[in-house]
Formats: sequence, structure tokens, C-alpha cells
Amino acid sequence: MLKEFKNFIMTGNVIDLAVAVILAGAVGMVVNGFVSDIMMPIVGHFAGGMNFEDLKIVLSPAVVDAEGTVTTPENAILYGKWINAIINLITVGFVLFMIVKAYNKTKKPKEEAPAAPAGPSEIDLLKEIRDALKK
Repeated sequence: MLKEFKNFIMTGNVIDLAVAVILAGAVGMVVNGFVSDIMMPIVGHFAGGMNFEDLKIVLSPAVVDAEGTVTTPENAILYGKWINAIINLITVGFVLFMIVKAYNKTKKPKEEAPAAPAGPSEIDLLKEIRDALKK
């Protein structure tokens, strides 16, 4: 029983899946770093020097007492972080598309099986039956 379980676990598909999950995590970290550290400063530069993470709609401002401590924190809709997440999603999707496209190019095209010999068509069979009935 244990031997069959080991054979099941060590099959190629399970190992391939484990490698894919680990690589996906690593690629995700690389792409997130690329988006946040390289792409977003470029996009912010061309958008007039704005930082998208700072974009928000303040619903209620923070309340600060006389000593300068915040008694009630600010309540805001942080739509700038959502814009960053959308740009991140588009970038990750594009990178994964390019990886899959490159991987598919490396695969050998499958050879087509030789075509089965063509048998007589229905019309030929009907003609043979007709001729056989005439005799």
C-alpha cells in the first residue's frame, strides 16, 4: 500500500505541479517588484509626477487633538491602491502570456498520424448493391 502511495506521489504530474506553484510565487514577487519599483514611477512621471497610492477620496478627515495625536483616524476610499492593483494585474497577465507563448514555441509539433486508407464512399457501395441486385 505504501509503495503504491509513493508511486502516486512521485508521478511527473504532481512534481510538475509543485514546481509550477513554486515558480508562480517567485514570478509573482518579481513582477510585483517590477510593477511597484519600475513601472509605477514611470507611469507617475508621465502622469504629472503623481503617486497613484496617494489618490483617495476622504470621507471624514482625521481628528487631531491639541497635542497633535490622532483621536479619530481618517476614513477614506483609497482608489489609488486599486489603480495600482489593476496595473499590476495587467502586467502579470502580460508577463504570463509571454511566458506561455515562449513555452509553446519550444514544444515540438506533434506529428500527424498517417491517414487511414480511404474506403469506398456511400455512393460506390450503393452502386455495388444496385449492380449485385441486377444480376
